[in-house]
Amino acid sequence: MNKKIVVVSSTPRVNGNSEILSKEFIKGAKESGNDATLISIRDLNLKFCIGCLYCQSNGKCVLNDDMNNLYNSISDADILVFATPIYYYSICGQLKTFLDRLNPLFNKDNKFKEVYLLATAADDDEHAMDGAVKEIQGWVDCFKGVKLSGVARGVGVTKAGEILNTKAINEAYEMGFKA
Repeated sequence: MNKKIVVVSSTPRVNGNSEILSKEFIKGAKESGNDATLISIRDLNLKFCIGCLYCQSNGKCVLNDDMNNLYNSISDADILVFATPIYYYSICGQLKTFLDRLNPLFNKDNKFKEVYLLATAADDDEHAMDGAVKEIQGWVDCFKGVKLSGVARGVGVTKAGEILNTKAINEAYEMGFKA
């Protein structure tokens, strides 16, 4: 049975390291027969959540931007993948804004049960990603029956493309292939 996978890249850089991991995850997923699509946050018209909770009773956001067009495809995905560069030992602001805007999914019966995190950092220590893992785990914990299934930690990468020389590139591919 092929799975529907949605990969969300939050890097502001075209072909940044975390986006390269995203594409490698997708490559592995497609080679094992799954359907995988990439959402690049930098290409979205995305506003900040205003905390009005309109979404909790209406299933969509009151804000008029690109998010309302994404809720069904995200809710219907079997697997969600979030890719982020690490800024100040956590996920980047673009991903945080995106996660906040997924609030309309909170009360829905979503199909996704697995979440993966692909993270990249200039820091050489894999623990530099611990804050990001905790943040994604906190989001995952808000959804019944959902688990964080894997994390690829690409460390010691600053310039776009350096991720290609790390073990994280193979980890992302393998996670996608086995998803």
